[in-house]
Amino acid sequence: MDCSKLVEDGTPELGMEFNSEEDAYKFYNKYAFKMGFSVRKDYVNKDKDGVTTSRRYSCCKEGVKRKYEGDVMPKRTRAPTKTGCGAKMVIVLFRGTMKYRVHDLVLEHNHELHIAQCAHMMPSQRKVSEAQGFQAEISEDAGLSLKQSHELMGKEAGGMGNVGYTREDLKRYLRTRRERSLKYGEAGSMLNYFQEQTLENPSFFHAVQLDCEEQITNIFWADAGMLIDYKFFGDVVTFDTTYKTNKEYRPLGVFVGFNQHRQIVIFGAALMYDETIDSFKWVFGTFVEAMCGKRPNTILTDQDHAMAAALSVVMPETFHGLCTFHIRRNFMKHLGNHYKENSDLPYMFGACMYEFEEVEQFNRVWEAMVKKHNLENNEWLSGLYKIRDKWARCMMKERWTAGMRSTQLSESLNAAIKNHLKLDHDLVQFFRHFNRVVDEKRHNELIAEYEMRQKLPMVGLRQTPMLVHASETYSPTVFVAFQNEYGESTAMVILRQQDAAMFVEFAVMRGDGQKELELETVLIGEDRKLWLILK
Repeated sequence: MDCSKLVEDGTPELGMEFNSEEDAYKFYNKYAFKMGFSVRKDYVNKDKDGVTTSRRYSCCKEGVKRKYEGDVMPKRTRAPTKTGCGAKMVIVLFRGTMKYRVHDLVLEHNHELHIAQCAHMMPSQRKVSEAQGFQAEISEDAGLSLKQSHELMGKEAGGMGNVGYTREDLKRYLRTRRERSLKYGEAGSMLNYFQEQTLENPSFFHAVQLDCEEQITNIFWADAGMLIDYKFFGDVVTFDTTYKTNKEYRPLGVFVGFNQHRQIVIFGAALMYDETIDSFKWVFGTFVEAMCGKRPNTILTDQDHAMAAALSVVMPETFHGLCTFHIRRNFMKHLGNHYKENSDLPYMFGACMYEFEEVEQFNRVWEAMVKKHNLENNEWLSGLYKIRDKWARCMMKERWTAGMRSTQLSESLNAAIKNHLKLDHDLVQFFRHFNRVVDEKRHNELIAEYEMRQKLPMVGLRQTPMLVHASETYSPTVFVAFQNEYGESTAMVILRQQDAAMFVEFAVMRGDGQKELELETVLIGEDRKLWLILK
């Protein structure tokens, strides 16, 4: 048959012949563009030499969506797109002519076809050419965002419909190019760097996750000092991924805590492929593996749902608290237009988060805030209230947080890392700069250790035996915090006392009359051992 005539006619027919399977696909895809459906390359058969002997091209709506068979329905489900459409074109290789002939053909569809104005959005019609990809990479290096780059190409092409791809296509293209660059360029250098670190100290821990195509995705590392620090200070950990490296657009996740001087101490870090549940599962699981199975008592993160889902699987016994800094930032984002300059809304919200120690106080002010500012139907605020046990002071006072309520520890670390980064730094250069920041933090710890031994603690109050003992036990920073609490306790006065068989209950108030507290003094056993429980 005359192929040129067939292309002009534009409609597939049984018996058509093509010089290659690619020619057949281009022809069928051009027909699909005109009709308004997307083509999917379906099954393919090849001989022992790898030559394609038959191939089927189907409508993308072929098949039906698989039913979910789990016990719990997933929270996020995609809208079904498959309708069981039977439209297809099957080509078979004829050995005599070594051409591909249309062997089976179904033109009818069981669904509504797309209009011409939307044809460019169909998956089989979208492709980023090499020239377009090169221009996108130049735009990226120049600092243009993905949105700006796509809009620029739309203007050059005379409209978005003429570009030939969507913004998501461009995002996937750039991500694939970066992965390929890492695989063929930086991957070997990175592994060599890790080997060097292991030779210097066999306790250096690193792990690399590969995808199904054996491309590097997630990277985790922790040196010997981090492992030791976690052993002593790993009860409370913050984890944050807000900082992204400029070149790779990969989230940098850092596990951070406090040392005895209340300075930043780093427990481990991860460069991540993306911020999905699976990626977080791998990072958290690898972190626990590096720490010999020891999980923190408390971990603080932002309000990322994927992170929360991963933590519930990897660290089910760990208390998961939310960063107050991110909550306040989201508060401004979701409720910024609900109050005027002199409104008390932010102050009422802040009091609920930081001040109230009693649940009754919290609920009373929260209800007043919601009613006063007409926020009964605000979904974000309602959702936040449901998880108040993760951020409200009155709900967290029995949780051990070491005084940490925010992941801003990580953010201050990220700012320090940024000072050591340049756009043209490769991955190994980043690791070396990261090590410099870690070394700087450790040097600051040595300075604090020296100062602790060089200078006597400043005891501002009368040197009671308790304060003297505390000054000899705690680091200077922790002692100052203890001394402040001790001073607060001396300002309390007893309002009433109630005796019982096994305990004596007191009601106390600050001398300035600001706040009344309930205090139980419990006497246990014959030795009259004293236990204090603050309600």
